[in-house]
Amino acid sequence: MSKKLRLVVVVVFLYCAFPVWSQDTLPEGNGQKIVQSYCVQCHELGTVTRSGYSEQDWRNNLHMMINVGSALPNDQVDELAKYLAKNFPEKPKPNAVVLPGSVKVSIKEWVVPTPGSRPHDPLATADGAIWYTGQFANVLGRLDPKTGQIKEYRLTPNAGPHGLTADKDGNIWYTANFGSRVGKLNPKTGELTEYRMPNTAARDPHTPIFDQKGNLWFTVQGGNMVGRLNPQTGEVKLVNSPTPKSRPYGMVVNSKGTPFFVEFGTHKIASIDPHTMEIREYVLPNAESRPRRIAITSDDVLWYSDYSRGYLGRFDPATGKTSEWPSPGGPKSQPYAIHALNDVLWYSESAVKPNTLVRFDPKTEKFQTWTIPSGGGVVRNMDVTRDGNLALACSGVNRVALVQIK
Repeated sequence: MSKKLRLVVVVVFLYCAFPVWSQDTLPEGNGQKIVQSYCVQCHELGTVTRSGYSEQDWRNNLHMMINVGSALPNDQVDELAKYLAKNFPEKPKPNAVVLPGSVKVSIKEWVVPTPGSRPHDPLATADGAIWYTGQFANVLGRLDPKTGQIKEYRLTPNAGPHGLTADKDGNIWYTANFGSRVGKLNPKTGELTEYRMPNTAARDPHTPIFDQKGNLWFTVQGGNMVGRLNPQTGEVKLVNSPTPKSRPYGMVVNSKGTPFFVEFGTHKIASIDPHTMEIREYVLPNAESRPRRIAITSDDVLWYSDYSRGYLGRFDPATGKTSEWPSPGGPKSQPYAIHALNDVLWYSESAVKPNTLVRFDPKTEKFQTWTIPSGGGVVRNMDVTRDGNLALACSGVNRVALVQIK
């Protein structure tokens, strides 16, 4: 396994881990030798023993590790998952809070073909398809919800696709989060075109979005940058976020063509001048806020999911006013994916069990919630379909979903 992929594997385990205890030895059992033979090649032993998952989630994590280079044989996955689940079981999570309401939805999910794909972002395209990034399988997937057929497109090595968007010609653009580049897939021909970052510090392109002029904007979380790509010339320009380690994350473009993004590493929202690329930051009132994704309504008001505090937030750049509402699942619910549909906010609570889909009507200031049938396993992003429904990526359970709003 390459040094870079080894780092990715460690980061994923640490990000998903529940810190419980530190342990230098492993319990006796059939999986003990498997852990010693394969897991500790890439991880410190404590990284494994501090983690806690159900058997299904351990199995999914093991497949993710295989996808990024682990030598663990496939025929030993089940035995190891049972051993790990028995000795390092899932830790308690907040229970989902279900709030009734008048809106009816149905949620249908599809398992993606490659185990451990970690579907990260969905994209609903004009032809009715739902695309997804198989981040750990290094693929883009296309689901036809009418037939259930899924086709995967393999990318260049070590791409680690993260975010998705489409241009007016139907090309699918993605951020290669592991590979320091942005890519374009022509679905008709399968042709891939890639654009490398001009700065090696821009190592993890994150969320892409087109503006009204056809420029592609994207955040670079770990590199602490924002980028602009001109598809006509292939030119990529990068600027640094003013606040160190601010971790630019989710991004939207307002009606005037100005990109806005949230800074997940601090309590700020920022805009970027589309001409000069000058960044302006707006400080949120609570220093503990960590906005992760962002949505925008037709009045150019911004809405953010406050991941650290369990809040839904509203910020009006025109007035500087901020309003907040506690999420139904409570302070540890970790609101994540968010989108505005007909000026109503929809978002996910990613830390409750099972994950929930939340609806918030700004006119009535009322919430309604539904549980994700598969549990969700962290719904990281969502998109709106052309007929007014929602596409979800359920990364921890290897699924994509369609929410039909009745």
